[in-house]
Amino acid sequence: MQQPPLTDTFKRSYEAFESYPRTLICHTTKRDADAYVARLASAEPTLFEVDETQIEVPFRDLLPSKQGFQKQNICDDAHLKDWLGDTSIPSTVGGPPSGLLATKKDPLCRFIYFYAGHSRSPLRVNRQILLRILSYHQVMPGYIDFLLVFGFQDEPRDLRFSGFREQNLLNTPIRGPAVEMLGRSGRQFQLCYNLKAANCISLAQTKVEHKVWSIRQAAIHHQFDIETGTSLWIVTKGDKEIKDRIEDLNGPIGQPEDRDFSSPEECFRRTLGVHMVYCNWATEDWRWYIQWLEEVLDHGTEKVFAPRKQNRGCYVFEPREVQEVQSYEEKIHIAIMMLDGNINILRSLKRFYGHLMVSKNFPWKSECSDDIMEFTDKLSVMIYDLEMQTSRINLLVKISGDRKALASTSRVMQHIQAQGTEKMERMTESTHNLGIMAQKEAIAVRIITVVTVIFLPATFVSTFFSTDVIKYQNGGDFSMHALLGWLAVTIPLTIVTLGLCYFFFQRSTRRKLGLLGQFLTPRSHKETKE
Repeated sequence: MQQPPLTDTFKRSYEAFESYPRTLICHTTKRDADAYVARLASAEPTLFEVDETQIEVPFRDLLPSKQGFQKQNICDDAHLKDWLGDTSIPSTVGGPPSGLLATKKDPLCRFIYFYAGHSRSPLRVNRQILLRILSYHQVMPGYIDFLLVFGFQDEPRDLRFSGFREQNLLNTPIRGPAVEMLGRSGRQFQLCYNLKAANCISLAQTKVEHKVWSIRQAAIHHQFDIETGTSLWIVTKGDKEIKDRIEDLNGPIGQPEDRDFSSPEECFRRTLGVHMVYCNWATEDWRWYIQWLEEVLDHGTEKVFAPRKQNRGCYVFEPREVQEVQSYEEKIHIAIMMLDGNINILRSLKRFYGHLMVSKNFPWKSECSDDIMEFTDKLSVMIYDLEMQTSRINLLVKISGDRKALASTSRVMQHIQAQGTEKMERMTESTHNLGIMAQKEAIAVRIITVVTVIFLPATFVSTFFSTDVIKYQNGGDFSMHALLGWLAVTIPLTIVTLGLCYFFFQRSTRRKLGLLGQFLTPRSHKETKE
């Protein structure tokens, strides 16, 4: 039986695949298409793998006549064309290519995986292969936004970016890219969204404070044809983890019902299970990541509550320790943003399928209503769990802020105490110098006082003897009698004067020592004696 020819719109679109998304059948405005092209060109140096030998794009196709999925890893553009059934040969003179652009119908279910060596390395695909895949499957251009968070990068890029895009073309008359030869009815919907998960990359026996956690992203594109039941999944991630989970779901170890693609409605049911795999991956480890944040925060700030010992100040945080607390607080804020993003995406997914179930253009309302209800109920449970984790981590934000404030206060108090100590040292040194000067002056005054006391009686007696009260009449220059009389008065007077001075000096000293003793005696000791 002869197959129907390809439509002219698909031919024009796919022949110019390198101009994607300008040539999509479902037209994008020129401004938007040019913006996507410019963003993709700007990201090309870091987004795509340069080494052609490292290119690998896994395809997993389920054909109606085959049991299980066919596996093929695409390594170059020629290999991709052969797998898609594109036998065209470009013209050497600028005309249309010779051969057929497509010879194979789309499989019932196709998974395409873009991945990298690790989460911060280029995707193992080149621009030509990517654009051919996106153009051949008429993927909505919004998926480019989700691809741009990947590629080579020193630090994780666009962790705060989350989004959900949808394109609903279920209405009649058909508005979608109908290509009968490829088994595309044109009545389809497309979804694009991204999810984030926390992943511990350390061994289980690693100490808590030394464990390393990584935030991983996954960008998912899905389209489903409601008349033929064909579905397409494009998954972009830094590794093959999700690919392995999907193969466990649809492989020999999975449940038999998960491998049932016998009718379009069964194919639709299988898509709900695949969505659930992605959602489980994005929600399962956040509890443990938050618990790790709590533990490392407690470990880093536990000394804030250490008791203050006698004669010792409180623990003073080093700048490095305060910076660690700040880095944990930033991780907490980023986690809140990602949890909120996941919650909003799950809500959007729930809303989309809820609306789909009541849409007049959805053909399996009665057949699939229970499946959709079960799916949305599971999403509700996941949303509730993520909201509980968000409440928990919001409390952690307050705790980390309070403890960082305490740690910073400790640093400020240490600085103030250091300044006070420095001032006290300067004042003590100044007081000591003043004391030495005063001591020297006191010694000098005491010496002058002693000399004055010694000579004061002699001076007084000499002055008194020089008056007319005592007068010797011998008329000579020297009188032994006068000298003996002077000595007889001066020496006793000097002795009496010195004795009185010594008596009053000792009395004053004893009084000062008594006052000092009263000041130094502890009050409790005085009360005990009383």
